This record gives sequence, structure tokens and C-alpha cells, in this order.
Amino acid sequence: MAPSLVLAGARVVLPSGVVDDGRVSVEGTRIVATAAENAQVIDVSGHWLIPGFVDIHNHGGGGASFSGTPDDILKAIRTHRVHGTTTLVASTVTDEMDLLARQAGLLSELAEQGEIAGIHFEGPFISPCRKGAHSEELLRHPEPAEVRKLIDAARGRAKMVTLATELPGGLDSVRLLAEHGVIAAIGHTDATYEQTVEAIDAGATVATHLFNAMPTLGHRTPGPIAALLEDERVTVELINDGTHLHPAALELAFHHAGADRVAFITDAMDAAGIGDGRYMLGPLEVEVSEGVARLVEGGSIAGSTLTLDRAFQRAVTIDKLSVEDAVTALSVNPARLLGLSDRIGSLEPGKDADLLLLDADFGLKGVMRQGEWVVPPQLA
Repeated sequence: MAPSLVLAGARVVLPSGVVDDGRVSVEGTRIVATAAENAQVIDVSGHWLIPGFVDIHNHGGGGASFSGTPDDILKAIRTHRVHGTTTLVASTVTDEMDLLARQAGLLSELAEQGEIAGIHFEGPFISPCRKGAHSEELLRHPEPAEVRKLIDAARGRAKMVTLATELPGGLDSVRLLAEHGVIAAIGHTDATYEQTVEAIDAGATVATHLFNAMPTLGHRTPGPIAALLEDERVTVELINDGTHLHPAALELAFHHAGADRVAFITDAMDAAGIGDGRYMLGPLEVEVSEGVARLVEGGSIAGSTLTLDRAFQRAVTIDKLSVEDAVTALSVNPARLLGLSDRIGSLEPGKDADLLLLDADFGLKGVMRQGEWVVPPQLA
């Protein structure tokens, strides 16, 4: 067990607000109210302490994907951990149902070991009109029996399924997911405003990467964006990489949904943490140039190369969000969505010691997960 530790002197982001010259005490894997008398004290003055990031939509990184082997999956997990993501949901991409079921079994084992927080199925139940970087010939309607196959294959570790709920079986599948405690997310959809409202009433609670892979907001045909932004039951995912969203779109989402309904995600693919080159996203080839991933055939944006430390830094330095709102979008809200707020998402006694050390410019200088340093403090 790691020794007792006190991180002292930082600006600490707590649920009650920012505390200057604050202290966070760690005992073993947990945050505690009072440190032991012999605790090691590390002076982190001039830095920020915030909760570890929680990513609910991530396909891979470090040159590996969550559609790969156990070694690939662990490589991707570790890549994002060193960038501050202490809790991660592994996302799949559209593939043959048998292959998805097999991968779900593999991912569920890693979830049982605590390496990931669960599984997100993005596809194959999406609209061919808004398929993005998904193979059209492998898409299928979200019939409840088909959706149930993937839930069962995940052995209780399915956390979210993205659906085009306007397709045949879509609403019944939303109800099925809600009954099984799995998040139904509306995405890669060609739904109208009215169809989206109907899906939310049926139990859908998340917008998969809002604005992307759905009809644009129109003044006569508002489409899904208006319905998803206006309903207080819905949390909206945003990819804050400067490519997927114009800053004005991000500001619009925060203005209408409020910080309590936004979850920043990476939607990362293999190239996250690596760089430019050619990669595979499921069965499709992707070219990454200047950090932007696009399909070789067709040129559609193919996920991102984002890591959440960059999303956070951009949020507070470019988008001018408050540090508290950025923490809410990157830690608090996704932890709540996953039903893990009793363990993660904020720096409170009794919760996992998942915390990040940032410098005055919000650069990542240390990562702790469950009381162990993934990235030791860099204080020089």
C-alpha cells in the first residue's frame, strides 16, 4: 500500500468551489479527511489539483484500439491515463455482430479487473445517412433482439449504446436499454426534432458528440440538436479539439444546456498520443494529418486524436470556461452518468484518490490513480 500523502498549497477544485492554499490527503487508494501523523507532505504551491478525467467515449490511442487484442487495449488505456483520464469507457466501432460480441466479452474481462469502467457500443445501429467513419455495409436496424445480443455479450458491463432511434426498432431498443440500466445515446442520426423528442421520452439520456453526425440546426427544421439541447434529461457530449466544433457551437451548447449537462469526450482513435500517419478504425483506413483524422476513402472525419488534458486546457484558455465548469464537464458529469459519483468525479474524503496536478497554465504535471502515481509530480 502506498504511504500516506498530503498534497499541500495548491488551488484545489472541490464541489463547493476553488480553495486557495488547499490540501488533499491520501491514504492507500482513497482520499481522506485527515492524514496520518507520519504522512509525506509534498508542497505543490502554484499548481492546481483537480479530479481525474472521466472519458465515456473513446476508441483507442497510443497506436492501439479497443477493437484489438488485450495488449492493444491495455496500451490504449495507458496512453490516456498518462494524459489524465483515470476512468475510461471503451468504445467499439461498427463491425460484424459476432465480432462485436466477441470483443464485448474481452472488454468485459478488463472491466471486471478494473481497467475500464465499461463498454460503449457506437454502431452498428446507426443511420447510413449519418454514418461518419462507420462501414455502411455493416450497419443494421436497432431491433431489440439484436441490441440485446450485445448487452448479453457484455456480461453486465455495457454502459452505453449509440442508436439512430428513428430507425425501425429504435424506440423499443431505447426502452430495452433503459430497463437494463444501459445509457441510450442518440447519435449518428437523421432524426427530426419530433422523433428525437419521442426518443428522449422513451428513455434516451445522452447525445453522442452533439452537432456531429446529425442534421444541422435549422430555423424551420430544428432537428435533433434543438431537442437534445432543450431537454434537461439529456447530457450532451462535446469533442473540444478545435476541429469537430466551432467555438461558437461549444458556447451555444453551454449556454442552453448549462455546465451540468455537458460531458467532454475524446472520441479518440488509435493516433491519439502518437501523431500523424495511417491507421485503421475498425475495417476502415484513416489518414491523420496535422492531428486531424479523416477516412482515406471519402474524407469524413474519423474520430479524433484528442486527449482530455488538451480538451481541459483548451476549455479554460481558449474557450474561457471557468475551471469549475471545465471540471464539471470532464469529471463530475461523466462520473454521474456512469453511476460512479460515490467513487470518482470529485476530490472528497472516501472517494478514490484519482487526481491531477496542473501548473499555472493548466499543463498536466502529475496523474494519480487510486493512490498510485501514473505520472509522478513534475514540480521543477
